[in-house]
Amino acid sequence: MTALLDTSFLLALNNDNDRNHARVLNVAQTINEPLVLPTVVLPEVCYLIASRLGHRAMGRFLMELSTWDSRLEPMTLADLHRVNKILDRYADSQLDFVDATIIAIAERKNITRILTLDRRDFTIIRPQHCAYFEILP
Repeated sequence: MTALLDTSFLLALNNDNDRNHARVLNVAQTINEPLVLPTVVLPEVCYLIASRLGHRAMGRFLMELSTWDSRLEPMTLADLHRVNKILDRYADSQLDFVDATIIAIAERKNITRILTLDRRDFTIIRPQHCAYFEILP
């Protein structure tokens, strides 16, 4: 099984003081499946790490990321069309662009597992390819 990485998971993984750090670290150390990082997550997580933990922490994250056995997944034009539909359908929930893109990529790649702390957004969505997402941790 493959899993998609979300911003909140990566931010907590890189912040020893985050209340979810231990849970996220446990998943990161024990997961034995391909990890997919949507490229739209990178600017968001880099900005948050730099603003909260400092520029050096962001640099360490990028250096470490380059050693991971994960795949970067770009957004396609078809994904953008799907993102617009998702954002329109779930407009009342204030779903953000990155989460909608993760959902579109998950649908396109037939991925049902998402590594995130953002349970609210990913549990309200009814994806096209499965009944619900499996969310870890």
